Amino acid sequence: MQVSTIGLDLAKNVFQAHGVSAEGKVVLKKQLRRGQVLSTFAKLPPCLVGMEACAGAHYWARELRKLGHDVRLMPARDVKAYVKRDKTDAADAAAICEAVSRPSMRFVALKTPEQQGRLMQHRVRDLLLRQRTQTINALRAHMAELGLVAATGRQGLGLLLAILADAKDERLPQASQITALQAQIDTLDKRLHAQHRQCPASRRLETIPGIGVIGATALAATITDPKAFKSGRDLAAFIGLVPRNNSSGGKQRLGPISKQGDRYLRRILVVGAHSILKQARTRPDKHPWLARLMARKPGKLAAVALANKTARIAWAVLARGESYRAPTAPAAAG
Repeated sequence: MQVSTIGLDLAKNVFQAHGVSAEGKVVLKKQLRRGQVLSTFAKLPPCLVGMEACAGAHYWARELRKLGHDVRLMPARDVKAYVKRDKTDAADAAAICEAVSRPSMRFVALKTPEQQGRLMQHRVRDLLLRQRTQTINALRAHMAELGLVAATGRQGLGLLLAILADAKDERLPQASQITALQAQIDTLDKRLHAQHRQCPASRRLETIPGIGVIGATALAATITDPKAFKSGRDLAAFIGLVPRNNSSGGKQRLGPISKQGDRYLRRILVVGAHSILKQARTRPDKHPWLARLMARKPGKLAAVALANKTARIAWAVLARGESYRAPTAPAAAG
């Protein structure tokens, strides 16, 4: 019988394939080395291929599509429900093959190499920022051991770096590390700003309060097709900014946010929301909705609520191809 659906369990070196015919009969169970994958699928007729959205999945999906196969990526946690008994590579491949044929299955949009390249720049920048913070904290701790303590913030750091810049003081080498990390971060920032100027979607996203160049480029690179989401709430759920639902027996129980989906986008939106809340505290007349919200709820909860609203606005801006228009205040009664 001819294979019609294949579940491919990805790995670093040894892959597992599980194929069934149109009647559902198992016709393929094979272990493949990394170098055998493309040659094996090149010999097969065009069929439906399912894979979990994991490391390397987008690359293999693009390559298999070039061979004429219909490749679909699925969230790993959605496939888990189809694994029977013990977890093995063969069981995982069979579960993927079963899951990809389900009409209710959710699929992950395939990323292009250009899209992945832009997102990698954000991940590298985020890594460099963490390394810079770690180095600064280590520098402060080491300088404190020598009796040199400075205030927090950039001004205090500048004082410590000025001391280390003294030609007679060679006690610590971390000043050069901080300078090198900052130079790499500045280089990536220039690239992201250049990409931002060339991307209409990114420029439209920047018009939303709480979204800057970094957030706009990250959103534009992640959400290339806003129509993949039915509404702004679906995008907020994808980022993990909606309440966790644990309802049963007709009783609705909503908990903290799910924190599922893209952590990087969620953090960017929440940080941007905190900056808007800071403005709302000083000028509540310009942000009446936020002023009322902060009067009822804690600051962090208000920031998450604002981040959720920002995500919904971002979806509308991308889906309609328009820039953000601030709502007009109602006219005062005469």
